[in-house]
Amino acid sequence: MNPVIVAALKGTEQIASILQELTGKQVEEGWSPFNPLCPVCGRINRARLTGFDATRETIDFACECGESGTLPMAGGGKLTWRIDWPARWEVFGVTVEPFGKDHASRGGSYDTGTRIVREVFGGEPPFPVPYEWISLKGRGDMSSSKGNVLSITRMLEVVPPEVLRYLIVRTRPLRSIPFDPGLPLLSLVDEYDDLESTSRDERALALSRAGGGGSLGVPFRHLVNVVQIAGGDVEETARILERNGYGNLDRALLSRRLEHAKRWLEEFAPAEMRFCVQETLPPSAASLDKEQKAFLAELAARLAAGMDAETVHKTIYTAAATVPQRKPAQLFEAIYIALLGQPRGPRAGWFLTFLGLDFSARRFREAAGISEPEPASGR
Repeated sequence: MNPVIVAALKGTEQIASILQELTGKQVEEGWSPFNPLCPVCGRINRARLTGFDATRETIDFACECGESGTLPMAGGGKLTWRIDWPARWEVFGVTVEPFGKDHASRGGSYDTGTRIVREVFGGEPPFPVPYEWISLKGRGDMSSSKGNVLSITRMLEVVPPEVLRYLIVRTRPLRSIPFDPGLPLLSLVDEYDDLESTSRDERALALSRAGGGGSLGVPFRHLVNVVQIAGGDVEETARILERNGYGNLDRALLSRRLEHAKRWLEEFAPAEMRFCVQETLPPSAASLDKEQKAFLAELAARLAAGMDAETVHKTIYTAAATVPQRKPAQLFEAIYIALLGQPRGPRAGWFLTFLGLDFSARRFREAAGISEPEPASGR
């Protein structure tokens, strides 16, 4: 950065003229495009530049705290925003730059940056791709000044970076980007990660992978459920997924996705998405009435090894038809109470196949009061 810092300092008057011309505001006397960082008080807004040496690449400063001296340009401060942005275009050879609509306004940062990079640094500005604000569900546009923001560090603990890039790239310029970290986030990751998804934007997918990252090929919704069934264990998760048709999984990628799934459950999942498979019959199963117990007994008798999720789903409804005295919703509650100790849970067909049909059938028979010898092996 030092060469562009030198160029900016040499072109201070020219930059001031550009800023005044495009923004209508005159810079204050003694203004500099470089802000020194005082090594004593640690403040960058109290020190002023008093000189510089282009050959030695140093700056001289005097601070309100009383400190003064000489600092290296590298680490001794920074260029102000409107100069730093075009300086980075020049240093990194930026050819395309997406940015918020506020920077695209007339006389805004992009306009001043275009003049500065051409007239001061001798480069060319990147092709502009302005975008709308990112809005948080129920909270409005993200704004750091209003405290309405999710930090990128926090989001990268929940969402893979390539998925965040996909969110931005797939949205047409100057269209608002809604972001809901709750259930819609599962759909976003699924759109990126599910190889069979029909809603993927293939061009945006390719661009989002410019920095690396691939598709696991397993819907994120499934991972959110399986990681809870497997207690977060990568190998147990892989075993459950492979048993249900998801083979040849990249263990490293699976491990990263599981970390995202666990953090999403901790941070943003609605209560009904969280569950814990009970190792023994939950006490709440005692509240099941005779019709619910009859349904569980019938369902246990109909479950068979090798059934896929869709077949299990249909089997549940077939078993429910044998107990017309109860609404299907009440019978589904019996499934979740027997397994989780709560009346809600994941989509039942997928859940039972992931959990294991043998285990599920044994638990349903137990909840129905049908005695049988407990197998030596677990689920």
